[in-house]
Amino acid sequence: MGLEELELLAIAAVLVIVGVSYFAQKLGVAAPILLVVVGLALSVVPGIPVVHAEPELILTIVLPPLLYSAAVNMPVVDFRRDIGTISALSVVLVLVSAFGSGLLLWWIFPQLSLAAAVAVGAVVSPPDAVAATAVGKKLGLPPRLLTLLEGEGLVNDATALVLLRTAVAATAGTFSFWHALGDFAYAVVIAIAVGAVVGFVSVWVRSKINQPALTTAISFAVPFIAFLPAERLGASGVIAVVVAGLITGAKSARKFTVQDRSAERTNWLTVQMLLENGVFLLMGLQLMHLVDDVENVGLSVWTAIWVGLLVTVALILIRVVFVVPVVLAARRQQRSGREKQEQFGQILDLVAADEHFREQHAGPHAQRELRRLQRQHADARFYADQGLSWKGGAVLAWSGMRGVVTLAAAQSLPFDFPYRTQLILIAFVVALVTLVGQGGTLPALIRFLGIRGTDEENARRELTLLMSELSEAAAEQVLNNPDLRRSDGTPFDPAVLERARQMQTRMQDRLQDTEHTEEQNSAFQQALELEQLILEAQHDALSEARSAGTYGSHTIARAQKRIDSSHLRFAGE
Repeated sequence: MGLEELELLAIAAVLVIVGVSYFAQKLGVAAPILLVVVGLALSVVPGIPVVHAEPELILTIVLPPLLYSAAVNMPVVDFRRDIGTISALSVVLVLVSAFGSGLLLWWIFPQLSLAAAVAVGAVVSPPDAVAATAVGKKLGLPPRLLTLLEGEGLVNDATALVLLRTAVAATAGTFSFWHALGDFAYAVVIAIAVGAVVGFVSVWVRSKINQPALTTAISFAVPFIAFLPAERLGASGVIAVVVAGLITGAKSARKFTVQDRSAERTNWLTVQMLLENGVFLLMGLQLMHLVDDVENVGLSVWTAIWVGLLVTVALILIRVVFVVPVVLAARRQQRSGREKQEQFGQILDLVAADEHFREQHAGPHAQRELRRLQRQHADARFYADQGLSWKGGAVLAWSGMRGVVTLAAAQSLPFDFPYRTQLILIAFVVALVTLVGQGGTLPALIRFLGIRGTDEENARRELTLLMSELSEAAAEQVLNNPDLRRSDGTPFDPAVLERARQMQTRMQDRLQDTEHTEEQNSAFQQALELEQLILEAQHDALSEARSAGTYGSHTIARAQKRIDSSHLRFAGE
């Protein structure tokens, strides 16, 4: 395929992705599902060129930015609170699924070694959360359920790829359980270290550059800066990328400017949309090509199809059975959360009522202890209020769609594997059936179960309360500060201060929209400086609220967006 044909194909792919994504919203269908179907339909059209992407291209070029984009937008507090459940789904369930489906394939294909069968099981074991979360957000699933799905999708790819690497090595007769366990631990620990270093360093560097275009350009390189060294060290590049993304997301509100966050958010949403949907379109386009490969080597396509369906059923059953203890554990955690919420609440009430105690314990250490108590109280309230019901467990069990990693990892199987082309087709059948079958019926399941997300009235009330706290913090730190000075050391005009106080009282989350024609007007310049200080104080207070976990991540995100929008509107940008 020449360069000109490649360019035309890329342009056509972008237009198809945009068009299908637009109509998917109108039809109420997740775009990845519709793109797979469209790709499958296009693959049988005469004259459509055969599209074949090297698996390394997806695993090393497409996967890192996809995971980084998802990790940056993951609420770190929510991820921390559900790290146990997320680990169970993304590590234990992947291992159980890989060995369960691997044993089934080992039984069906006599020439396939157990290690090779487990390698194929690793290929089909990690679900892709893209379609599930797209449906869930559209239909308003509870935030905790979405966090579990997104968190599982962030980490399970690493488990599957490390297991695949170990199983492939075992086919050469070098397998040892303890050696494999050590390799897995090494891959995780080194990856976390690499990701943490890259995350902290990249945030520090970007915070020193006050140019959104440059900071966004650096962010595009961060996933690969984390991925490549980790892989070179024999660790998991996927985990390194996720850790770097989580650190960046946690630090961005405090370290980056509003313009930086706004530009990065828009650019990354575009990149994520094109990469994600492009892979699902490619998945549909390649299916007929895989069928031809199976026929060319004299193997049975129908055998691959019915085995793929059998493996799909096995994976669904394994996931359903596994989710049962997950729900039971979450329900026990909810009961425990109610008890701890009451205990920590009583302690905090005693501290708040005892003025003498507060005066005697006003040092930094006491403040840290108080914040720790507040965080534990907030965690307990989270578990008490946002439990995982059996209805939520049913949605979690049915959200096992396969996607990007299955597409790439299947084609990375060694060429000396028996039944290789059949096994690749089996993996694609699993991905296609779960994506279209489960993904297509997931909206109906959610509606049938009557699952609802956060109550909008409660969400508005919580947002209003948070904005009130932010305004009070800004007033205390800025407007009521007797030592407040301008950047040149001179005091603010009292009239400007009074005007700002009145504005904060009247409109907590809006800024005065007054046109000014002279940039050098003293009152206007003072108002700009003062408002900047107020916004910085609100950001600091919001960071404290985010760290304490007092408010839901959805409320924190809405407050952050509102403050950022107010800043941009006031600055006229």
